[in-house]
Amino acid sequence: MKSPNELSVGTVTTSTARLFAGDNPLRLRSGAALSAVDVAYETYGTLSPSGDNAVFICHALTGDAHAAGFHDGDTRPGWWDTMIGPGKPVDTNTWFVVSANLLGGCQGTTGPSSINPATGAPYGLDFPLLDMADFIEVHRALATHLGIDRFAAVVGGSLGGMQALQWSLLHPEEIGRAIIIAASSRLTAQNIAFSAVGRQAIMRDGDFREGRFLDEGTAPRRGLSVARMMAHITYLSETGFEEKFGRSAQRGELSKNFGVDFAIESYLEYQGERFLSRFDALSYLYLTRVMDYFDPFTDPQALDALMDDPVRFLVLSFDTDWRFSTEHSRRIVRHLEGAKLPTSFREIHSPWGHDSFLLDIPDYHATVRAFLERAAEDLA
Repeated sequence: MKSPNELSVGTVTTSTARLFAGDNPLRLRSGAALSAVDVAYETYGTLSPSGDNAVFICHALTGDAHAAGFHDGDTRPGWWDTMIGPGKPVDTNTWFVVSANLLGGCQGTTGPSSINPATGAPYGLDFPLLDMADFIEVHRALATHLGIDRFAAVVGGSLGGMQALQWSLLHPEEIGRAIIIAASSRLTAQNIAFSAVGRQAIMRDGDFREGRFLDEGTAPRRGLSVARMMAHITYLSETGFEEKFGRSAQRGELSKNFGVDFAIESYLEYQGERFLSRFDALSYLYLTRVMDYFDPFTDPQALDALMDDPVRFLVLSFDTDWRFSTEHSRRIVRHLEGAKLPTSFREIHSPWGHDSFLLDIPDYHATVRAFLERAAEDLA
């Protein structure tokens, strides 16, 4: 039996590149500028001599650059190791895969907890508000740094799918195909409400200190934990919760108290506490706000560049995902097909809700695999 390392890309390291600095600041859509931007990224596979086999992975809200393989001494694989690797749907025997922590993140890329070169202290809430297009400008700069002019495909789920859509709309000449999974082109009021409550949990925590908690040696741990617990509820379906937990007691039998009595309560507590070790409250505020404001199709010219230089799209949804339901994906498809763009759409059956895009679901993986195999045939 093969070890997990043999079934994956193996041991990987995260690299960091400074892409904007000094006389070349990052100009944001808001008009603000960042004088220094570092980006954490990983690559898997080998770039072909012609550089035409690159695939870019856009991560979701709480993801990072570590999408596949294992860090030295760590037995936990990257967050999309089910999808990326030799013989997997994004096959690293064929593709050179790039995965980067996005702007505003907290895993090696410049974000609100980074040091502001002008003050020598963390940015905090002085960090400028971001736009989906700002993420794309940083992705493009990383591509230039790596010597890549065009990606055979850009792939992303959830917030990652939004990035793939935005990149396709703004710079279609740089993309052959786009895979948009469990994503949205415009959040509903309900989605905005979920994010708003999460942000309020963080900002009303007494240790938030109006965003200056890093300077003051505190952290809004309770607020961030509650935000994660609530968000996690939206990532699973009712069927998934029932299959995993039902109404089972955490300690053998229910004892009627205000503590953690049901198994589902213990699970959410665990998810909230685990989140504290790997994510930053400020990044949570900034990245969720980008998602709230994303609404590209309100621009009547949004599809013009794409119509002149078409990208082939695969749009996927999951039938039990109520956070970004199939209707969100159908809305994207309607806009793309309305512009007569080559678009494939499929709703996948899964009991696991929004989190399905991270899981090894045979029908889902077979669909992504076939789409990318066709891309490889086109290159050949």
